Amino acid sequence: MKTVDIRRDGHVVTVAMNRPEQHNAFDPRAVADLTAAFRRLADDAMVRAVILTGRGRSFCAGADLNFMRAAADYSEAQNAADGQAIYDLMEAVDRFPRPVIGRINGAAIGGGAGLVCCCDEALAISRARFAFSEARLGIVPAVISPFVIARVGAGHARRLFLSGERFDANHALRIGMVHAVLD
Repeated sequence: MKTVDIRRDGHVVTVAMNRPEQHNAFDPRAVADLTAAFRRLADDAMVRAVILTGRGRSFCAGADLNFMRAAADYSEAQNAADGQAIYDLMEAVDRFPRPVIGRINGAAIGGGAGLVCCCDEALAISRARFAFSEARLGIVPAVISPFVIARVGAGHARRLFLSGERFDANHALRIGMVHAVLD
């Protein structure tokens, strides 16, 4: 898998999104590879925990803008399939049978912020930035919303979904999106 780097250290597996030039943004291949990795690891009894992170300076920038431009011409069925694929990824991480520790090494935007909310424990570096930027594109973060609301609550989610504002790691800590901020 070119879009995902998997490394084992005993019973702990690090799963790193591996598109650093694109800030680990999702395209159909990246979504499929990451989903497949989590499904395969769920069946591996030797795995005791997974660390989820991104290669480079970003955790995950959400949807790849080049892909989003192409998706503008998708049919209703294609859009539904794309949304289902992203939901399946979120669910694979959220329901993983052992702990998933998010190592948030940089920006987590849109679907990347959704992934943060699917981790059992999320540790962010102090320079990490977050946003649910879909509002700026005229869309709602519908696919990731169940996972975000479960983590931060409806009040915080509604405000952040509507504003699309960027916020820092300390704000993410205050609303319960991450569990610790580290240097």
